[in-house]
Amino acid sequence: MASTGWIIQINEDLKNMEGLSTEKDHWNKGSIYKLPASLTDMNEKAYKPQTVSFGPYHYNSLNPMEEHKHRALLHFLKRCGEPVELFVDALAEVENELKDSYTLLCSVPKEITDIFLQLMILDGCFMLEIMRTAAHVLDDYAPNDPIFGKHGRLHVVPYIKRDMLMLENQLPMLVLEKLVAVEDDKAKDEGFVTKLIVKFLCSSNVSPNMGKCVHVLDVYRKSLLQPEPDRKYIRYKIRSREHDDEIIWSATTLNEAGIRFKKSATTSLKDITFARGVLRLPVVVVDDTTESMFLNLMAFERFHVGAGNEVTSYLLFMDNIIDNAMDVALLHSKGIIQNALGSDKAVANLFNSLSKDVTQDPDSSLQIVHKRVYHYCRKPWNEWRANLIHTYFRNPWAIISFIAGVFLFVFTIAQTGYAIYPYYHPPNDSSPSTVILVPATPPPKHSSSDSTSPSTLVISFFLVTMVCMLTN
Repeated sequence: MASTGWIIQINEDLKNMEGLSTEKDHWNKGSIYKLPASLTDMNEKAYKPQTVSFGPYHYNSLNPMEEHKHRALLHFLKRCGEPVELFVDALAEVENELKDSYTLLCSVPKEITDIFLQLMILDGCFMLEIMRTAAHVLDDYAPNDPIFGKHGRLHVVPYIKRDMLMLENQLPMLVLEKLVAVEDDKAKDEGFVTKLIVKFLCSSNVSPNMGKCVHVLDVYRKSLLQPEPDRKYIRYKIRSREHDDEIIWSATTLNEAGIRFKKSATTSLKDITFARGVLRLPVVVVDDTTESMFLNLMAFERFHVGAGNEVTSYLLFMDNIIDNAMDVALLHSKGIIQNALGSDKAVANLFNSLSKDVTQDPDSSLQIVHKRVYHYCRKPWNEWRANLIHTYFRNPWAIISFIAGVFLFVFTIAQTGYAIYPYYHPPNDSSPSTVILVPATPPPKHSSSDSTSPSTLVISFFLVTMVCMLTN
């Protein structure tokens, strides 16, 4: 029987239960998530910062980078000429909002939560200084500074950039916006911090007009989805869902079925289209940071309600068309995959591992592309063409043998035709004006050395078939 205390507690909680609007606001606050062990245990290094921590989840006072954070704060304060108290007061006004951004702040030791505002100021100033140094807009650091000098930009900043794209290692965007607002009394244009992040993280030209972003990882994710692709290829509706188990073929098999691969007009991960036998894919650079970056982006889409599923859908689509190194080599030859990781096999293994334990959104726009590619391949001619190439044209010797066999077959038909034609159509030398009567003579007998018997035709066809089968 349930205890009386538990019953009283349930009734009390029922009376104080929040309304729907309040509950909705509660779930909208969190944006920086502490990931479950079931996810991080598969690849702990991909989710844990290796060089620098931002925020309370991975704070370690013994980390050597904490000293450089302190130096960055001093440079920041000296340059702007404002006392540190102004920054503390500005963040204190929104302290509860900042804490609500961390969904499991209660799991952080008390000695860390007690210095929460101190962490926000130190980490926020350090992040701003790193981004500005990379943009070459600061000149108050020594040229041989190990972090903020040329050496640091080359050997340290790339690893800091990787750590900035980890979901558990985020700072609320509000921290950076408040620090910039106090630093400069002049009103900054809307989206100033977003522009700074985009310039730091993105090598291509990306529009900073992304709407409200909650942290750096959110900014980067939205930059990967810009610009919007041409919607003319995405106007088709999915008529039915009766074939949810449709499997798309690998890139090499699709190529054998007559599908051509080309680069998309944009770098947006949403810009995947299929029309008139051409599958267009955005260019993607694969290097040592790709795995960690994509895993954290997928984790953000998984846990943040309303974030979307575009990155996850893209990776599932790539996993479908990449089975082995040959698929990667094909996409690389078309300029779609730029391999800075190493072997083609390593890239194939990477894409195959990223989509483990991931579910596909049935309403994804890529489902339309998926179905159109599937139905194109299932057309009899395209399927027959793929089977023919897969069976007879898998290696050069098979191709040469097949061509030789076809030539032999055609030559045999021609030889037979030339031998049979005089039998049924003998030459006629008579003219209309003169009629010459001659005794009838039996038709000429053709020896086996002069013609090809019908059985030769059958034998030749049989030989062609055998050659092709043996060279498969």
